[in-house]
Amino acid sequence: MPNLKTALDHGLTQEEYNKIVSTLGREPNITELGILAAMWSEHCSYKSSRVHLKKLPTKGDVVIQGPGENAGIVDIGEGLCAVFKMESHNHPSFIEPYQGAATGVGGILRDIFTMGARPIAILDSLRFGNPSLPKTKFLVDGIVDGIAGYGNCIGIPTVGGEVYFDDCYNGNPLVNAFALGITRTDEIFRGYATGIGNPVIYVGSKTGRDGIHGAVMASETFTKEAEEKRPAVQVGDPFTEKLLLEACLELFKTGTVVGIQDMGAAGLTSSSTEMAERAGTGLRIEIDKVPRREDGMTPYEVMLSESQERMLVVLEKGKEHIAEDIFKKWDLDFSIIGEVTDNSKLIITDKGDLSADIPINLISEEAPSYKRAAARPDYIDDIRSFDTSSISVPKDLEGVLLKLLSSPTLSSKRWIFEQYDYMVRTNTLTLPGSDAAVVRIKGTNKAIAMTVNCNSKYCYLDPYTGAGIAVAESARNLACSGATPLAITDCLNFGSPEKPEVMWQFEQAIDGMSEACSKLNTPVVSGNVSFYNETEGTAIYPTPTIGMVGLIEDMHKHMTQWFKNEGDIIVLLGETKEEFGGSEYLKQIHGKVCGTPPSLDLDKELKLITALLKASEEGIIKSAHDISEGGLALAISESCFTPGGPKGVEIKIPRLIRDDALLFSESQARAVISLDEENITKIKNLTKECGVPMEIIGRVNGTRLFIEDLIDIPISKAYSKWALGFENILKSYA
Repeated sequence: MPNLKTALDHGLTQEEYNKIVSTLGREPNITELGILAAMWSEHCSYKSSRVHLKKLPTKGDVVIQGPGENAGIVDIGEGLCAVFKMESHNHPSFIEPYQGAATGVGGILRDIFTMGARPIAILDSLRFGNPSLPKTKFLVDGIVDGIAGYGNCIGIPTVGGEVYFDDCYNGNPLVNAFALGITRTDEIFRGYATGIGNPVIYVGSKTGRDGIHGAVMASETFTKEAEEKRPAVQVGDPFTEKLLLEACLELFKTGTVVGIQDMGAAGLTSSSTEMAERAGTGLRIEIDKVPRREDGMTPYEVMLSESQERMLVVLEKGKEHIAEDIFKKWDLDFSIIGEVTDNSKLIITDKGDLSADIPINLISEEAPSYKRAAARPDYIDDIRSFDTSSISVPKDLEGVLLKLLSSPTLSSKRWIFEQYDYMVRTNTLTLPGSDAAVVRIKGTNKAIAMTVNCNSKYCYLDPYTGAGIAVAESARNLACSGATPLAITDCLNFGSPEKPEVMWQFEQAIDGMSEACSKLNTPVVSGNVSFYNETEGTAIYPTPTIGMVGLIEDMHKHMTQWFKNEGDIIVLLGETKEEFGGSEYLKQIHGKVCGTPPSLDLDKELKLITALLKASEEGIIKSAHDISEGGLALAISESCFTPGGPKGVEIKIPRLIRDDALLFSESQARAVISLDEENITKIKNLTKECGVPMEIIGRVNGTRLFIEDLIDIPISKAYSKWALGFENILKSYA
């Protein structure tokens, strides 16, 4: 019989264990303890974040399904809806990079097709440590291979994402995977175990011992012994996942499915209890009927295994043979392992013997919820006290630009995305590298745009403003692609919630997100919280990653960031200020991460988004690129680096502020657009109507990158620095 020490070893506190004993009226057995420890872990219960997540806006005109299900759903018209979610797989990817990243992709795809949607796109947000460390290269290689290996094999395109490098991720990389699928609004499925007496079905792969304690492991900080936890990392099989995807979609058409849930974190434990919780029912599970690939597995191991490619399905009673025929046809395991009951309990038997008897509400509703202490970090005042006059304007601004272009975070990530099959299924309209990924919806004239964003340096300096900027930049990315922003999913990556300064960061970020989402009308429909992202007591920068989805009604009007034709006019939208706090310029050139982030004015953001969407709809502009990391000079350069080869520009800008601020300030609510000269009057009238500052700053012309008398270099040289910067970093590991 377990005791307090066993409970503590499972991650429970003494108070939590006492509550379990008090509620049960007895000591739990080892299977019951394992179930409760997994479901009460931070990873599954959100016990430190639930009280704060309630502040996020989750409703809207297009929202069909908000948080609480496997994925969020928004209405996109014509009887169709988009199903999407983003989740983290940070801890497993540090311990076993390939499998950690691969199973992260597999898990997020199952979250989509368990809702009845066929996945059509994957994005990823990746954060690595200092690229000079051999460990970083090991992680980059393994994680990228894992994403490619799974996505390419299952035939879902990885169409975009982001990659950042910073010392704060040296011991804790972030792997945030996003997936989106499409289904009809009348063909949505949810995770409800309804209908007393309905059979509970196990389908997919057999259960092994991989991934046991995965949820608990993801609710701990890293230590030097972390890599000994490889057994807690799942092993993925994309070929089986492809079979499971097709079998589930075929099953949905039969009308026999009552509810369905992916076996994700905590495996059979979470899928069974969450389905019963939503429906207000109970479940009886005969654990000996679960298909296994290893001998001698105990009920504890079977319930907590996180083996991949598995689903739990509740069917209409008497229809079992229909489902069995489908799964056998697809060469997948199928087993009736229990039934829905009316006693609101999880009852587990093993060959007739009772293994667990737990009230569902003890697992779910009565799981602990904490409003942990929060305190403003001591570093904040010191780190924000930055005076622009303390740094001088570099004499060699051309050299500054070239260094930024070749820096790890800003240089081309072609080496990464070329390993992904981003054209499979032939829906991809915008290749990786532009502001947002765009995929068409076959059979319609519509397209969906997607993007992921977060500047964690901003969030370190000011989590409220930084999180708001992540939302605003995502909306700008979509608008620059011609898409109306609809809703977001998120991955909230933070350090230990047991530290008051981390909880302060988290609370501030939630408040900043909430304000921005409300103002920009982009409710939160799904997401994930990942705490304990720290190693040996050192936490990552707060990284609330935003995944945003937008709709393009006419896919032929989608836009990209690249300049198109010689002679096109280049226009700057928005106002540039002397804002260096948290900038790449300040970090890469002056070696500082300090100051305050750029100011965020959500009214100005909304005006810019409105102007971009109107200009796109009226066909006035040819390209649009939002200005973010690296400032105006980087945005112009990236717009020059077209898929067909680099194009030169001649830029003239009034020098009303410091030269380095003019080029590299990261002021928000700005974009660079290009258009035919004949449309100048139209864009002037439109921007005036929307209240957006605009200035004609140059034209696409020649073979040089020319900005006043500040920068004058061959565009081929700038392109080479940008295109090869990341690869040269990797080659330096010889």
